[in-house]
Amino acid sequence: MAIRVLLVDDQPLLRTGFRMILEAEQDLAVVGEAGDGLQALDQVRALQPDVVLMDIRMPRMDGVEATRQITGPGRDGPAKVLVLTTFDLDEYVVEALRAGASGFLLKDAPADELVQAIRVVAGGEAMLAPSITRRLLDKYAGHLPSGEEKVPDTLDTLTEREVEVLKLVARGLSNAEIAADLFVSETTVKTHVGHVLTKLGLRDRVQAAVYAYESGLVRPGSQ
Repeated sequence: MAIRVLLVDDQPLLRTGFRMILEAEQDLAVVGEAGDGLQALDQVRALQPDVVLMDIRMPRMDGVEATRQITGPGRDGPAKVLVLTTFDLDEYVVEALRAGASGFLLKDAPADELVQAIRVVAGGEAMLAPSITRRLLDKYAGHLPSGEEKVPDTLDTLTEREVEVLKLVARGLSNAEIAADLFVSETTVKTHVGHVLTKLGLRDRVQAAVYAYESGLVRPGSQ
């Protein structure tokens, strides 16, 4: 089954370019396009895509609010959202990740990276390099409003080892790096990460990283 992709960008020329790239792949199918967030919501309901390539800055409704509505609670099998941005340190990217996006990609990324990103996100993984996670959160987590003033108490549900793993995820370490740091196997790390996501009700390791910063478990700039 081909991965069904919806293109959302207010620039028709960019949508055409993305379509040409994606339709050259046998396992990808562009099922529709939208020029703003409101159109995206209609298209998601009508077309049921697997992945939405979502621009951030658009008229009528921006990509952050559209992402929030597409991936929010109560959605029946929500599509995965991969955010597209012109700037690698766009403050709106963090807001989109909070809203439920599975990752982000620069608009000028090579074609093979775009294709791979869609496959990764469709498979349920997060598409955000650890180094970029760290840069984004260090730059913005202490400055953007979280929308939740109270510090979450759900950290109490985690074991000491799960808290350790969450801190390392937030600091941008891969599973292999966490395994080396804690002297355990990668399989064990994957198990711990899975438990953290389940207990905290999070979608992926990107949202886990955001949570760690917003809960105060990890502070911007900390080592």
